[in-house]
Amino acid sequence: MSDAPKITCEGVWKIFGNHPERMMRELDPALSRQEVQERTGHVIAVRNISFQVQQGETFVVMGLSGSGKSTLVRCISRLVEPTAGHLLIDGDDVVAMNSGQLIELRRHKMSMVFQHFGLFPHRRVIDNVAYGLEVQGLSKAQRLRKAGEVLELVGLDGWERNYPRELSGGMQQRVGLARALAVDPEIMLFDEPFSALDPLIRREMQDELLKLQSVVHKTMIFITHDFLEAIKMGDHIAIMKDGEFVQVGTPEDVVASPVDDYVRDFTEDVPRYKVLTAGRVMHEAALTVSATDAVSAALARLREGGYASAFVVGAGGEYLGTLDVEDARAADSGARARSAARPRPGVGPGTLLDALIPLTAATDRPVPVVDEENRLLGEVDRSAVMHALEGRSA
Repeated sequence: MSDAPKITCEGVWKIFGNHPERMMRELDPALSRQEVQERTGHVIAVRNISFQVQQGETFVVMGLSGSGKSTLVRCISRLVEPTAGHLLIDGDDVVAMNSGQLIELRRHKMSMVFQHFGLFPHRRVIDNVAYGLEVQGLSKAQRLRKAGEVLELVGLDGWERNYPRELSGGMQQRVGLARALAVDPEIMLFDEPFSALDPLIRREMQDELLKLQSVVHKTMIFITHDFLEAIKMGDHIAIMKDGEFVQVGTPEDVVASPVDDYVRDFTEDVPRYKVLTAGRVMHEAALTVSATDAVSAALARLREGGYASAFVVGAGGEYLGTLDVEDARAADSGARARSAARPRPGVGPGTLLDALIPLTAATDRPVPVVDEENRLLGEVDRSAVMHALEGRSA
């Protein structure tokens, strides 16, 4: 599988006004969006945006109303023509495509799900879902079979013969999602797809999409104004303001290290225990001893440093257990450290604070953090968890 990004945006601009190309040539980069609008009457909706999205990744663009996020996603599909820049999909520049190539891209490679469901009221559910397949030229039998499969995937089997008006808002959005999935696109663009739904239905749809993504592994760009939705849905998040990206990173990066007050305001009410991980809050293990060290030597190091315990590691750095002072004292002085160690389980670096809280609360000993090969990466203790929850460094 290629490591090349699925989507690459390079220096994308969108300027609304009478003379956008001239504005690009004459624009004073020191001017803010508001100053440009007041002086020239032009609106900079997207300003010099660059980013990459990997195959199978969900990239979330988050910002307040008017930040330019919806314009950006429409530029990617060229529903809105960018003023400048390049939009590459598998290395092919969407900006340079002619109308025929663009039609093929939208029919076969890319689907879009909007905030307003856009269903045909006169068509039954299954015919709405099959619409893209009809445009592709599939036979009626083929498209109805495929549409039925996708309806089952989104949990709407049994509703094929109903009309959209007979469905709830959440069910209608499932139909919209099924219609986008039916053509088996490689890329899915979501423009605030759940913002018109009630909070409970919205959470259900978020969970449904996450479950679907774990099965279909599409490359997704997801637009939202809700930061909690952004951190839930995204592998990476871009925070947008006045047409520009303020910060791009993983949800954990953004919550743990906001770059300015604008981003910090979004992260203020985020439940950090559901975002931050052991890998983020851990620190270097205070004391390790070799599995082959004599217990007497290990005990001397424990006493010298005033430690209550040490991690026992093998020759390859693998975690083998925790040696407590009490166990070292009770063991035969000639025994090896490994034989006196307790096999306390470690946690992976991706373990959320949510799971670490009860583990660290139950013991005064640090919890080992290990990789997939059980190699010791560091430790996390009660103090580190509490500092992380408070938004401070340990």
